[in-house]
Amino acid sequence: MTEYDVVVVGAGPIGSTAARYAAMNGARTLMVEDHPFIGSPVGCTGLLSTRAVSECDIKPSEDFVFNSVRGAFVHPMNGSCLPIDGKKTKAYVVSRKIFDRRLAAMALEEDVDLWLNSRVNAVEKADGEQRVSIVRNGQLETIKTKVVIGADGVRSKVAKMAGLGNVTKVLSGIQTEVPYCSDDTDFVELFVGSQAPGFFAWAVPVDENISRIGMAIDPRHKNATVAKQLLDNLLTNNSHIASRYGRGKLDLVIGGIPLGPLEKTYSEGTLIVGDAAGQVKPTSGGGIYTGAACAKIAGEVAARAALEEDNSAQRLSEYDRRWRAKIGKELTMGMKIHSFMGGLGDSEMDELIASMNKPPILDTITTYGDMDHPSIVIKKMLHPSRSVHMFKVFRAFAKAVL
Repeated sequence: MTEYDVVVVGAGPIGSTAARYAAMNGARTLMVEDHPFIGSPVGCTGLLSTRAVSECDIKPSEDFVFNSVRGAFVHPMNGSCLPIDGKKTKAYVVSRKIFDRRLAAMALEEDVDLWLNSRVNAVEKADGEQRVSIVRNGQLETIKTKVVIGADGVRSKVAKMAGLGNVTKVLSGIQTEVPYCSDDTDFVELFVGSQAPGFFAWAVPVDENISRIGMAIDPRHKNATVAKQLLDNLLTNNSHIASRYGRGKLDLVIGGIPLGPLEKTYSEGTLIVGDAAGQVKPTSGGGIYTGAACAKIAGEVAARAALEEDNSAQRLSEYDRRWRAKIGKELTMGMKIHSFMGGLGDSEMDELIASMNKPPILDTITTYGDMDHPSIVIKKMLHPSRSVHMFKVFRAFAKAVL
């Protein structure tokens, strides 16, 4: 029977990072991916914050970066557009296929073994170890390991098999890449309100002539319908988008965005990380920065526990404590912001956007805005000298998130 110290299930950016850190900490590591290719199918907008790229230990490169953006134009259902200018590059529009493959290659450079087209069938405990049954290229194989890291996405089988369950709140996401004449490729466009119930829609410029247009919705929202119908409606009935959309679709991506972390992300012999653990920013749906930060901790803890021959739940609980200390408060604040924003009607959203569209508030957002740590700008905006501009809507917002 083949033996490894650590087995990582899932070879996306989070799985590759966890595997790399396990290997860097001395563990013989296997990474298992059920798809036959790294980076396919794509399940992400491909807009990564500068911090997310840095957290993955790579530098932005023309190999995978198509465009860089510094701000956003926020469009409510009615009223004026809210311009948010970060004054410097805040995020990159990337090829997720190439980005994912770069991270997988970095893991292989640390002597991580990679099995593609390999599906985990079962994880069973035996004599203080984990027996992982894998269907590899149609053949059943069994791996013996000390620790399994589940980085297998929103409907994680590893988390289920470990008795940790799955994230309960999952947004429905859909995106298409289309011919689109962007007003300014330095800015993404966000569309809020009932046109994207429970979350928001976006137009992310790849270049002057192509953008990625999509949305995420809360399927339990009172105004929610089928995501594809809402996207088609956005393309044809939103006057701003329709006037710039050149018709036709170049591709289509559909997926789920988990919000709210699992109550517990470890058990005997198992750690859960990334989307599988709900380590996703509730305000934006982005999971690369948060997931990579947690993956580093998971890889290190798993390796050390395996080499110590102690894969008990108590030993592995170190991972849970450390990742929550790093990003737990931000996720909690993010969920409060998400819940508040999702509960606003169109007129209330319009009023909130209008209240923010004033020089003192815009200056605060420019100075303190951080797509990975929204709580920073929220706290600054709550200062009495600024909140006077927000009137009753902002007071309700402050009450909801504090």
